[in-house]
Amino acid sequence: MPVSVKLPSDLEKRLDHLSSATHRPKSFYIREALIAYLEEHEDTFLALARLEKPMPTVSLDEVEKKLGLAG
Repeated sequence: MPVSVKLPSDLEKRLDHLSSATHRPKSFYIREALIAYLEEHEDTFLALARLEKPMPTVSLDEVEKKLGLAG
């Protein structure tokens, strides 16, 4: 699926320079940067999203009963 990204002019100039100097398309560096970013942060963002979902609460009595610790 195509994605469009608007870059600040200074970042676009840097990307243009890198692309010209290395004879690689800008899309190569954008893809590499995105891969590196997701590898670093994906688990964190997924964990934060899970924390934002409401979780059912369980009382201590219920836990003790379920574990066979109720006396």
